[in-house]
Amino acid sequence: MPTRPGHPHSIPAEQLASLREAALIKSRRSFFQQAGMGVGGMALSTLLAQESLASNTLKSDATESTHATHFEPRAKNVIFLHMVGAPSHLDLYDYKPELQRLNGELVPDHLWEGLRLAFIRKQPSLLGSPFQFKKQGESGLELSELIPQLGEVADELCLVKSLHTEHFNHAPAQLFFQTGFERFGRPSFGSWVNYGLGSENQNLPGFVVLITGQVAGAGNSLWGSGFLPSVYQGVEFRSQGDPVLFLSNPQGMSPEDRESIISGINRLNRFQLADVGDPEIATRIKQYELAYRMQTAVPELMDVSGEPKHIHEQYGSEPGKASFANNCLLARRLVERGVRFVQLFDQGWDHHGSVKSNMIKKCQQVDQPIAALIKDLKQRGLLDDTLVVWGAEFGRTPMVQDTSNTGRVNDRAGRDHHKDAFSVWMAGGGAKKGFSYGKTDDIGFHVADNPMHVNDFHATLLHLLGMDHKQLTFKHQGLDMRLTGVAGNVIHDVIA
Repeated sequence: MPTRPGHPHSIPAEQLASLREAALIKSRRSFFQQAGMGVGGMALSTLLAQESLASNTLKSDATESTHATHFEPRAKNVIFLHMVGAPSHLDLYDYKPELQRLNGELVPDHLWEGLRLAFIRKQPSLLGSPFQFKKQGESGLELSELIPQLGEVADELCLVKSLHTEHFNHAPAQLFFQTGFERFGRPSFGSWVNYGLGSENQNLPGFVVLITGQVAGAGNSLWGSGFLPSVYQGVEFRSQGDPVLFLSNPQGMSPEDRESIISGINRLNRFQLADVGDPEIATRIKQYELAYRMQTAVPELMDVSGEPKHIHEQYGSEPGKASFANNCLLARRLVERGVRFVQLFDQGWDHHGSVKSNMIKKCQQVDQPIAALIKDLKQRGLLDDTLVVWGAEFGRTPMVQDTSNTGRVNDRAGRDHHKDAFSVWMAGGGAKKGFSYGKTDDIGFHVADNPMHVNDFHATLLHLLGMDHKQLTFKHQGLDMRLTGVAGNVIHDVIA
């Protein structure tokens, strides 16, 4: 039977059985009971993977750290900022003078008839933005007064004003935005990237997740691997305690003890790999080893106290304090160390009421650190290779929603969910700089020019990473599955 270099060629059956029995009783039981399910979360989840890695169209062996791209990439890392709950694009990026003029007037009958929204039931009034807009930078991108520091890096942004999706409830829309499908069970965008490109750092996961506030309604499926092998799922790093559950050794267990346990388990795994040649076993070996190496790499990574004072001031971060600012700083540290995909979720953008006061509060939390992240990446020479993405599951209506459901403009005025037109932006990684793509109509209700579907957005992001969305596939249930399904077109107009 074929074997791999460096692995045993043959083991007598009686000796192999004896070794397995002794080591399984002692090593596996000791590992599961003492080492816990946390630091092994990524490794142990691999044990449950049901699919073979042999169907990967970009590589033949999942144990390789990096993989070939379909063509020359413009970016090699991604920092994806998802504003959970969906900010109002009309108060941030898409200024509508006509909407301002019509503020307080009823939505025209032709728009209201047959319209289905998440919460608005009575024909409402139009709601102009209470905020001023200003052209920023040499590019003249028009941005809200709510995000003055982002305005300082306007010439780095590629702003898309014509994104549209298919779902107006949070969980399915979040899933669609992150997985290209509205139901559970599909791989996340980050998992597809991790699967396609692999990791550049042998001591850290290829896909890391950082969360501010509560987890989004769709839960951890937003960074799950779906039908891909679980080695490609995102790994959540926590802000307090062990960054990964049970990263620290249990009381009474030395590093040498844990190394001995993992070595024993992997010795058995190598015997089995030599027997059956299943690449999933090779992945299992790698993940056990990664889990052990993370004990050294992760604490050093998460300790931001060594960053210079001016860096903390730039981000508005405080060492030891959980915040979106700290997560932005950690995102830079992660890509600096070769982590392929960093996902930031920031909760609190679901503004059905009091949109004015709530938008002021949330923008004060994120404007400075996002601008600092872009500036910091650029200053370190990382922005050209790092694609920063900002977005949410959908946008917000140009009409009023309020808690009393009067549909009239008042101090409690908010905005309902809106799937037909909203804004996202990219920076770095080969996206055009200081560029605006697409337009909405005079009140920001429908896309009027250059529409971009979420599937198109995904295809374009993959293209910037050197991957053809039609060729990045995985065999599942007899089909060559892909992130974009049977849809999606690369929008070359947004690529530099």
